[in-house]
Amino acid sequence: MMIWNAKNGRVSTGGMEMDYVSFGRGKTNVVILPGLSDGLATVKGKALLLASPYRPYFKDFTIYIFSRRNALPGGCSIRDMADDQAKAMRYLSLEGSCVLGVSEGGMIAQCLAVYHPETAYRLAIAVSSPRANDIIRDSVGKWIGYAGKGDHKGLMIDTAERSYSPGRLKKYRRTYPVIGLVGKPKSYGRFLANADAILNFDVSGDLGKIACPTLIIGGCEDRIVGPDASYEMHELIPESELYMYEGLGHAAYEEAGDFNGRVFGFFCAQR
Repeated sequence: MMIWNAKNGRVSTGGMEMDYVSFGRGKTNVVILPGLSDGLATVKGKALLLASPYRPYFKDFTIYIFSRRNALPGGCSIRDMADDQAKAMRYLSLEGSCVLGVSEGGMIAQCLAVYHPETAYRLAIAVSSPRANDIIRDSVGKWIGYAGKGDHKGLMIDTAERSYSPGRLKKYRRTYPVIGLVGKPKSYGRFLANADAILNFDVSGDLGKIACPTLIIGGCEDRIVGPDASYEMHELIPESELYMYEGLGHAAYEEAGDFNGRVFGFFCAQR
């Protein structure tokens, strides 16, 4: 596990347990918060699996990817998740980190920057939203329906269809006959807790409080949060930067070859 300084870790503090992975050896800490997929499978034990895309940045950065708390209770809000994240960062002395939040993780990241400003030195928000808009309610509502029926195949296919560009979907659809055979959780309770939190999310009224440099990245064809969500965050967060990927949707962070370079370039500025 010493390859790339890769580590599987767990925070246990204040009655909360939270799994994370870390890798790299740089002086600047980066905290990454994943999206709703964390409700299906956490990062536990996956340090080596998750490290590879970040290898170019190991010299300058130490990167942490966090899951939500274990035993995530129903009725937990996005702000509650941000409070948990702040506790974990304090426990690991990660205050003043660069923070990247993707999708639901971007919602948590916004709350971190608003309510725990000491945690974020620089903030990058990808394919996210400041509130649960109608597009989010439609997509997440459909996923709640699939999860409620235990229809993992339906959930995975609908997620893919809403996430990827036409070119990527052409290749991805070949996996549809077997897509529901792997990755099905024993229970959808964690997924549903995350999904319900998204549907009740609205931090738009407080985004003017964000004081750290902020980069917002969106996809012009996003069918999960909608492209307007990125423009809305840009208008509400003072002096924020905005970049929109033409031709890409919610999976821009996965499909765009320059996504990590763009984010870590922003994190490098004025270090």
